Amino acid sequence: MSELSGKAAIVTGASRGIGAAAASALAAEGVRVVLAARTEAQLDGVASKIAAAGGEAAAVACDVSRYEDLAAAVRLCKKRYGRLDILVNNAGVIEPVARLAESDPAAWGQAIDINVKGVYHGLRAAIPAMEAAGGGVIVNISSGAATSALEGWSHYCASKAAVLMLTRCVHKECADRGVRVVGLSPGTVATDMQVAIKASGVNPVSKLDWSDHIPAEWAGRAIAWLCTRDAREFDGDDVSLRDPDIRRRVGLTA
Repeated sequence: MSELSGKAAIVTGASRGIGAAAASALAAEGVRVVLAARTEAQLDGVASKIAAAGGEAAAVACDVSRYEDLAAAVRLCKKRYGRLDILVNNAGVIEPVARLAESDPAAWGQAIDINVKGVYHGLRAAIPAMEAAGGGVIVNISSGAATSALEGWSHYCASKAAVLMLTRCVHKECADRGVRVVGLSPGTVATDMQVAIKASGVNPVSKLDWSDHIPAEWAGRAIAWLCTRDAREFDGDDVSLRDPDIRRRVGLTA
């Protein structure tokens, strides 16, 4: 993946889980990374790990539900690294898990603000900069929940379905302008989100054992691969990391 060396990326939700893994995987390929999350202090450990491995990372406080925060992250990336080549729209929440008729309207709306509007804000902030530079790659973190209804997850399923449609719309609008967009459906990943799902006790996903989940590093490596020319055939749609052929192409199997 040496083709990524020297590029610059923004990763949202980069303080832990898939976001931190994606930032580390990109940095390992020579990408300079802007780490974005709501609490900048939590990004210090990720930035230190990247620096210790010889990479370069900058941290910025960013609430994806606020457009201006994403616009500021884009400005920082361009100011610090002179370019923006990659955006990973990763920030997302699963809580509060609740049956729709028992859900809290404010909390349900906040989840949509983060999971849907947060992705839109990232797209809106990054696409003009990428088009002006002649191109770029955007990876939206999707889910099997985009196409499968699950009890207690009305907010999450609806939001991931929306993200899938955003991926498809942006592909139609931007592919001929050099901007690639693709979704990654990683399956269940061993992150804090699975802890919350387990605690909810709602729907079959909460019954899974910790050993059933893939490590976040697998998702991180898949994201880095999706940014390469080898993954161009998947532009405009979701890629499932459950697919054995995809895992082989990412390098997760012999």
